[in-house]
Amino acid sequence: MAIANYKVPQSIDEAVQLLASSDGACKVLAGGTDLIIQSKAQSDAPLQVVDIKKIEGMVSAELDAQGLTLGPAMNCAEFTARKDIGALYPGLVEAAYLIGSSQVQGRCSVGGNLCNASPAADTIPALIANGANCIIQGPAGQRTVAAEDFVTGVGKNCMQQGELLKTISIAAPAARTSDAYLRFIPRTEMDIAVAGAAVSLTLDESGICTAARVAIGAVATTALLVPSAAAALIGSAIDSTALEAAAAAASAAATPISDRRGTAEFRRHVVGVLVKRAAVIAAQRVTGEKGE
Repeated sequence: MAIANYKVPQSIDEAVQLLASSDGACKVLAGGTDLIIQSKAQSDAPLQVVDIKKIEGMVSAELDAQGLTLGPAMNCAEFTARKDIGALYPGLVEAAYLIGSSQVQGRCSVGGNLCNASPAADTIPALIANGANCIIQGPAGQRTVAAEDFVTGVGKNCMQQGELLKTISIAAPAARTSDAYLRFIPRTEMDIAVAGAAVSLTLDESGICTAARVAIGAVATTALLVPSAAAALIGSAIDSTALEAAAAAASAAATPISDRRGTAEFRRHVVGVLVKRAAVIAAQRVTGEKGE
C-alpha cells in the first residue's frame, strides 16, 4: 500500500479533523509495529497516516492520587521501566512487557495494542481487570468507554471515523489491591497467546477477598470480563474451592476456536488454569508473600 500523505498533527483537535476529513484509507500511527505489517498486505489504495506522537500527552504517563493517565502512544519500553506504575499495576506492566522483542518494545504501545484489537492482545485483559476507561475524542466531542466494551470484534473497535483514543485512564487501586497477568504460548518467548488471564483482587486484613475482576483473552473474538469468575473469588480466602470455581467460570465463558496452535478444548482448560494461577499471584502481591 502506498502512503499518499503523512501528517503530524500538533493537537488532538487537528488530529480529529484530519481523521474526520479523510475520504480514503486513513490510519493512526502510534508505534506502527502492527500498522506497517498490515499495510503491506492491503491493496494499493493510497493510505493517509496520522502520526500522533507529537501531540501533548500522547507519549507520557501521569500518576497521581486519582490514578494513572496513560498516553496511548507511550512506548512499552518506557512504560514498563516506570517502577511507580509497576508498584500499583504490576499485572498491566507485565502484560505490556510481553509484547514482542526488545526492539519492538521501543515502538509498540499499550494504546496501539488496544486499538489493534487482536483477540490475543496481552494488555487488553490486563486493562479490563484493572477497570480501565478509554477516553475517546471525536468530532462530536469526548466520550468514555470501558475497556471491556472498546473492542467489538477481531481487529475492530468501537471508534467511528474521526475519533481518536485520547488517553487510557485507570483509577488508583483501593488499599490492599493488586493484579497479575499470565498467558500460555507454545514457544518460550515472542509468541502470541493461546490463552491469557488477568486478575485484580482486593483483600481485607484477614485475607478475605472483598472485590475482584477477572478477564480472559485469546479464547473468544474479544477479551472478556468474567463476572462469574470474580464472584467465585469474592468472599473467599482465595482457597482451592474458590479458585476451582473461578477457573470453571472462566472456562465456561470461553468460546475459543481450534487451530494449529491449540484445540478449543485445550484453550478452555488452560484459561481456567491461568485464572487460578493469576489469582494466587495477585493475592500474594497483596500480602507480600513470595512464591510467584
